[in-house]
Amino acid sequence: MKDVDPLESQDLKRLQIFFYLIPVVGFFPAIWTLYRNEGGRQRKALSRLVVTLALGWLFGYILLGTGAQTSESLTLPLLLMSSLLTSGYFLVNIWLMVRLWQRKPLRLPGVSHLSDRLP
Repeated sequence: MKDVDPLESQDLKRLQIFFYLIPVVGFFPAIWTLYRNEGGRQRKALSRLVVTLALGWLFGYILLGTGAQTSESLTLPLLLMSSLLTSGYFLVNIWLMVRLWQRKPLRLPGVSHLSDRLP
């Protein structure tokens, strides 16, 4: 008789993947998965996508914030762009959560192709 591990169910794995898609917080388990080189093919691909999205958002947020602090005439437009970038990052993560809930592939045009090139 086979011993079935209750921690190996598909629903539990999908719940763990949901945790990766939490904006900002999900970056840390995703980077840990890549660092430890653990998980299946889907989990590694999603981890690379999450890391790419989070680093892209962080880089853009820092650049726009720095530009807003150093510029006198472009402060408001740069802060507005920064808030739109942050809102977009959160909406993309929520959209990916919905796609995961619907059991659809978690691919983003352009970003997924870029994240596949990460080690």
